[in-house]
Amino acid sequence: MEALSSRPTATPVRLPLPYWLRDFALIRAAVTTFVITGAIGCACVAASYLELDQSRRDEQQARGQRDAARARFLYAESEKQEIRVYQPLFVELRQRHFVGAENRLDWVDAIRQIQERRRLLPLTYEVEPQQPYRIEGRLATGDYQLRGSRMSIHMDLLHELDLFNFLGDLRQHGVFTVQECSIRRVASGAGAPGANLSADCVLNWLTLTPDPRRGRVAR
Repeated sequence: MEALSSRPTATPVRLPLPYWLRDFALIRAAVTTFVITGAIGCACVAASYLELDQSRRDEQQARGQRDAARARFLYAESEKQEIRVYQPLFVELRQRHFVGAENRLDWVDAIRQIQERRRLLPLTYEVEPQQPYRIEGRLATGDYQLRGSRMSIHMDLLHELDLFNFLGDLRQHGVFTVQECSIRRVASGAGAPGANLSADCVLNWLTLTPDPRRGRVAR
């Protein structure tokens, strides 16, 4: 048998490490500090941007609140100015019974007084239930609603001035429109004693009453 010859094992060759890796231990602390510092810096920058964005939103919100407050202030000043301008007219309309609840008893009493003072011939009238009154165009009435009551009047007249005087005096007790009015001669003995003419008129008594849909009561 041939003797087994032993072969020497090859020793692994170790390559030198690159210098930047071999000497990393020397700068490990500096690199670690740099990384930590950079991370902290990036976090601070991100936080600054978030804070800036939040500040801008807060500024925009504060500006919107300021603009809204300014608008409310200007609106209040405008309302005060309108009150100063229109309050005398409003008081006058209240005194003429145009603003507020309808007062039919005042109309009846006014007709009786005018008839007695003017010494008019007997007259008859009929008042229909009050209804919302519509006009052409738009009318800003705020928290009030324009309503009207139709009154039909029949009068016997000595002459035309009796009708004109009656309507003129009646306007001191309210606001109304004359929808239609017709005058005609009457035959002798057909009307009241002494009557030469007869008139049939339709009036619309107007009032501004609180709108029930607004839930507001007139003061």
